[in-house]
Amino acid sequence: MVDFDKVLVANRGEIARRVFRTLRDMGLATVAVYSDADSDAPHVAEADEAVRLGPAPSAQSYLDQDAVFAAAQAVGAHAIHPGYGFLSENADFAERCAQEGLVFIGPSPQAIRSMGDKAAAKELANEAGVPILDGFRLEESASDTFHERAAELGFPLLIKAAAGGGGKGMRVVSEASELDDAASAARREAEAAFGDGSLLIERFLSAPRHVEVQVLGDAHGNVVHLFERDCSVQRRHQKVFEESPSPAVEETLRARMGEAAVALAHAVDYQGAGTVEFLLDETGAFYFLEMNTRLQVEHPVTEAVTGLDLVRLQVDIARDQPLTFNQDDVKLAGHAIEARLYAEDPSQDFLPATGTVSLWAVPELPGLRVDSGIEQGDTIGIHYDPMLAKVIAHGTTRDEAVRRLHRGLSELAVGGLITNHDFLLATLEHEAFRQGAVNTGFIATHMPTSARTRDNARHARAQHAIAATLYRFRARRKLGGPHPGGIPSGWRNNPWRPQEQAFDADGERRVVHYHAEVGNQFTMQVTNEGEASERQPQAYRVRLIEAEDGRLVAEIDGVRRQFHIGEIGQRVAVHGAGCGSELEAISRFPQQAVSAVAGGCAAPMTGRIVEVRVAAGQQV
Repeated sequence: MVDFDKVLVANRGEIARRVFRTLRDMGLATVAVYSDADSDAPHVAEADEAVRLGPAPSAQSYLDQDAVFAAAQAVGAHAIHPGYGFLSENADFAERCAQEGLVFIGPSPQAIRSMGDKAAAKELANEAGVPILDGFRLEESASDTFHERAAELGFPLLIKAAAGGGGKGMRVVSEASELDDAASAARREAEAAFGDGSLLIERFLSAPRHVEVQVLGDAHGNVVHLFERDCSVQRRHQKVFEESPSPAVEETLRARMGEAAVALAHAVDYQGAGTVEFLLDETGAFYFLEMNTRLQVEHPVTEAVTGLDLVRLQVDIARDQPLTFNQDDVKLAGHAIEARLYAEDPSQDFLPATGTVSLWAVPELPGLRVDSGIEQGDTIGIHYDPMLAKVIAHGTTRDEAVRRLHRGLSELAVGGLITNHDFLLATLEHEAFRQGAVNTGFIATHMPTSARTRDNARHARAQHAIAATLYRFRARRKLGGPHPGGIPSGWRNNPWRPQEQAFDADGERRVVHYHAEVGNQFTMQVTNEGEASERQPQAYRVRLIEAEDGRLVAEIDGVRRQFHIGEIGQRVAVHGAGCGSELEAISRFPQQAVSAVAGGCAAPMTGRIVEVRVAAGQQV
């Protein structure tokens, strides 16, 4: 029996908070670690103790093993949970935990090492009787036969990092002329993410499903699977939606895939929670992709359909406790689906976005779970993954789970930065998704750039402008003024001329004209000056009911509506009627505009320059 009562979570954000939740339930003390960029992060505040690791770059903080072990020693931690990403699949780190007298809550270093090398993992899978795709390993220096061997496999090919997953260091190559550039880019990304530039080249299936099987193994020879998750909807080879069970997997196929996953886990004497990933084609044939020797981002959907707490099971296994159930005891209950909310721009090929979260309000609804690493006021920077939250819905059927997820996302208010919020809703509304007809090419096929945003109805855009105007009106009124207290702010002695509040939004200007009357009553008109067809203002009768702490309630044309509002300076984020708007309030007396630097250029996202391929004076 291995025992411990204080656990350091060597991670950040959403997964650190998720692990803390179970550790607290188990009566265990929690320790957070953080970089300078995360000093005020929610995961730091939620832990019993927290230790600084170093500067913001992950190589100097979350990936710095010396700093992590020094933190554990400083607080007297007995065990380390790695979460996912960072050091979670680093065999040397797991090995060093034992050397430092710490329990690593995860599989053995040998299992991590054997599965971490994707080429070696494929060989082991083949020996265990698991179907594999043809391919070969490319070391950090490309061999002379690189092009020849690639041509023998045939195009298209997939280049991916041999030492990691999660879409990092992955490129699809359609023809031989793309090989060198794709390999160089994949190698740079793999080195940055995993510290290892080795690559794996394999045959690429253009539109398979991505189906993975959750496995659990203990130190007593017991291994079970917890059914499959379908993770086919992806962008840049990274998952956006995950669900369990897969719409494409029936009982016989489920049993075959589960048996293959368990066989591979047995082959490496796997202990802990892990995931065996497969590609599934339309004929029902499946091929080993990789094994992730850690907890997955999408583990909540498995928890929802099995009723099991995977983090608790990880801790129990690390304590040398045997599994208390066998395969026949695990039952599927309903359907669960997860959406990943990212700070990214779907209209710009999902480029990561940065900014301050000015609005964050999570609904409490039946069958809905939201795991997040943020709070209102947090800054989303350039150093870490831009995932803001995971929204998970569970229902008795897939249709019910999809409806619950759609409503949950519709009511989740996020603002202040660009997100994929509308894209997630648009995907859920797509008929092919509703029917479960998805594969890894779903976004390319069904969600072109023009389909990645939802056309918020005119009344919703107008309501958001009204809500922002009323919220700012109430704020000004609270500040007081020279007029007698009985006269409402905004009152004029020439009532034919209304007050005006203008906003810039989505490249257009929305102008709200209003008369303030007694009893918090307003006559308001909204004009969208960006659309000729909408220059004629629409009139509304409005009664302001409540405007406090980021929440506004108003009666608009006899219908009471609620809005969530966040402000940073002149920027106002509004959410209501199932959608959101980002508004920039225009001052009545704007400052002189600052002219842009002539001939300058701007990058579409923040980053680090790693190579300049032109020189001064060169003609391009």
